[in-house]
Amino acid sequence: MRLLNFEGGTFDHGRATLVEYHGRDIPRYGILSHTWGEDNAEVTFEDAIKGTGWHKSGYDKIRFCGEKANEQLQYFWVDTCCIDKSNSVELQEAINSMFRWYQNAAVCYVYLSDVASKGREYSYTSWQCSEWFKRGWTLQELLAPKSVEFFSVDRNYLRNRESQAPRIYGWSGIHGEALHGRALASFSVDERLRWAVQRKTTREEDVAYCLLGLFDVQMPVRYGEGREQALLRLQKQISEAQESKGHIKPAVKFISRLIRVGNKPVLGTRWRLSPIERWLYTR
Repeated sequence: MRLLNFEGGTFDHGRATLVEYHGRDIPRYGILSHTWGEDNAEVTFEDAIKGTGWHKSGYDKIRFCGEKANEQLQYFWVDTCCIDKSNSVELQEAINSMFRWYQNAAVCYVYLSDVASKGREYSYTSWQCSEWFKRGWTLQELLAPKSVEFFSVDRNYLRNRESQAPRIYGWSGIHGEALHGRALASFSVDERLRWAVQRKTTREEDVAYCLLGLFDVQMPVRYGEGREQALLRLQKQISEAQESKGHIKPAVKFISRLIRVGNKPVLGTRWRLSPIERWLYTR
């Protein structure tokens, strides 16, 4: 696991050292949750290694982490620059480990790039409409960490996850107890899938990969396999995991809502049962 090191809690023009740690050597760290901008606007792994990219708009997020660094929390993980995405083995490990990384973080800072505030004043409507609440990967980033704090684009503190649980439930349907840290395994498979139905991902296969941690399963990452095949493999992994725990017929009906025909959702009675789903309900 690579971390940005803002040593001593100081912040030198947004620059930080990228350091690699393993196992028990991993120090206490904070973690950033955000929505990606254009690819050429984000600070990359190469930028972090070379100390470049300070001119990119995505550097505001690194600067934000630097401002949050202190003597107790000088390490941060940011997905744009802490993973070497050109290394397929490393990318595979990162995707299968990401839920745990968020879970183990001391705090998750959510940077809402499309929500502005004036001091502590802000619009709940603008917050509710934030792209962050519509993305696939941010679902695990909302639920996995022990502590989640929201900030506006001007870096003002808004609220924490627990204080806003009723509002988040109202517009997302995510159970309030899940937002207060209840073990996700205690919620049915269908309920957890329901939370993801309306969320979007840039790469079509990520609609499945972003849910691995929610169900505590792992599987190989195969970009290029397509959305439906990735979801079918996810469904198989969930089914096998549930059966191993004694659930003879795990409910996975909401997987069909995540499988689309073309670019449009399949609605009502036109939802298709996948081959694995038919097997589950007819055997």
